[in-house]
Amino acid sequence: LEGKALDTLSQLKEKAALPFDFIFIDADKPNNPKYLKWALHFSKKGTVIIADNVVRNGAVLHDSDEDERVQGTREFFDLLKQEPRIEATAIQTVGEKGYDGFVYGIVK
Repeated sequence: LEGKALDTLSQLKEKAALPFDFIFIDADKPNNPKYLKWALHFSKKGTVIIADNVVRNGAVLHDSDEDERVQGTREFFDLLKQEPRIEATAIQTVGEKGYDGFVYGIVK
């Protein structure tokens, strides 16, 4: 499949794709909540879901930050908190790009 991920995911659904064991969410931060919903659709018990770049130098903690990537990440965390099908934790990393991190989740 080729094209924007949010467009191709519905095509993948139509092709009756089998559940995935591992799903990595990255790049399009404003749409991370939508990707999480799709990831859960394509998951099964034990599927690992990783979402990258979720700390964003601490910006996700500042309610006043209006960056759409930060807002998408916050919405992603809110969805994770409400979603009973996944256990998840955020892990902060520090490197040459500064403070960042990822979410590690396992579908129940």
